[in-house]
Amino acid sequence: MSLPVFSGDYSFSRHEMAAGFSFAVDGTFTFYYAYGAVDRIAQGTFTVEGDLLKLKSDKEPGKDFLVLDQKQQGEGYTIQVINKTPALASNVLCVAISDKGRFQDYTDNAGRAHLPIPHCEKLYVKHALFPDVLTLIKDSDNPNNYFELKLNNSLQKVSFKGIDFHIQGDTITCASNYFMMLDDIVFIRK
Repeated sequence: MSLPVFSGDYSFSRHEMAAGFSFAVDGTFTFYYAYGAVDRIAQGTFTVEGDLLKLKSDKEPGKDFLVLDQKQQGEGYTIQVINKTPALASNVLCVAISDKGRFQDYTDNAGRAHLPIPHCEKLYVKHALFPDVLTLIKDSDNPNNYFELKLNNSLQKVSFKGIDFHIQGDTITCASNYFMMLDDIVFIRK
């Protein structure tokens, strides 16, 4: 006995947000998301295990930023995002993890953030308008405290890492997550 083939188009909308999946019988999917001026996309493969839908996007998670330059300069930790569009250089969440806790700041309109802490083990970044998995830019072996970053082309894509989807009849549901921070997310089959 073979399992039924999962495929079809599913959509979700609320207020100014619209999103949708298209699942093909060959195990591939495409995804779109539009909210205000922010559009997101994804494509990849999927598997179904019982009612659990697992997505594997073509995007490699945690790689949304490229370190252009890094060095030891001044005190604390400085992150400078280089981009021609100020709205993309700003709104980058910078998170430092140390034995004293978690410290964070957002880049300003000039793309700059400064964390006035003496030491951190790890330093991560994530764009607030295009959230996905945090990108590690400094690990415990890296002595630098100044980082110039560039946005990678992957920024607009979604990785779906760590997001569980559940199939329930003609709907697909998921919990609030890092890019759809809503309750009651239900994609309905068209």
